[in-house]
Amino acid sequence: MNLFINWNMSPELIEGWKTPNLYGLLFISGLILGFFIIKRVFKKEGIPEADLDKLVMYMVIATIVGARLGHVLFYGPYFDGENGYFSNPINIIKVWEGGLASHGGAIAILIALWMYSKKVSKKPLMWILDRIAAPIAIAAAFIRLGNLVNGEIVGDETTVPWGFRFMRNDCNPPFDCSWEQIPVRHPAQLYEAICYLIIFAILMYFFWKKQAYNKPGFVFGLFLALLFIARFFVEFVKLGQTERDNTLFLNTGQLLSIPFVLAGIYILWNSIKKSKNA
Repeated sequence: MNLFINWNMSPELIEGWKTPNLYGLLFISGLILGFFIIKRVFKKEGIPEADLDKLVMYMVIATIVGARLGHVLFYGPYFDGENGYFSNPINIIKVWEGGLASHGGAIAILIALWMYSKKVSKKPLMWILDRIAAPIAIAAAFIRLGNLVNGEIVGDETTVPWGFRFMRNDCNPPFDCSWEQIPVRHPAQLYEAICYLIIFAILMYFFWKKQAYNKPGFVFGLFLALLFIARFFVEFVKLGQTERDNTLFLNTGQLLSIPFVLAGIYILWNSIKKSKNA
């Protein structure tokens, strides 16, 4: 039986208005939920609330700027007429239209947290990385749900019964074709969101139940390895985001994920090794 889902959700909260929209609402919801999680951690460890306020500022700026610039630089389009980022630079700041790259966000967050450790917390970088990992995972899940709402970052064509038909992505111009003409695709955004929710649960379990915060690097290493392994494998059923992805065995997202996976495995291994020798 074909159980294809005809996905025709409008991202608009107010009809006719591009902003505010559901993508932005989900994005902010993920950040807020992450904030309450890290607030609980800081309260438990007696960290001043002023330090939390500064952390939020560092994280929000790094997430938005890094993820947006990552999308612009890694995926383009670069000079494609009015849609090109470099031929029409104003498009770069249109975050509300979607287009965020987790790899760019990860790099920017690492830089921001390094600055935070030096200027605010005065603690080792790994201290804050272990504590921010789970909040980032849940925020990433909400961002991918936002991508689903926008009908972007879709999967390859498929015959699986849970496939989606994305009217806003595959019907050009939108709504000018019948559902039968629109291909059924993997809901790659939903796959990633589910993976990130599971990773969030795993990280919370180790942090709170197994007191992994006593093993510097364990939670963060586990986070990097799990999140980017999930991203690597989901990419196999995801539609390439650049033209070059159609000619590569491993696409851009997978190539960018490999260094993060290796870094996560090394950090995790090093943490376990040090805890055994302690």
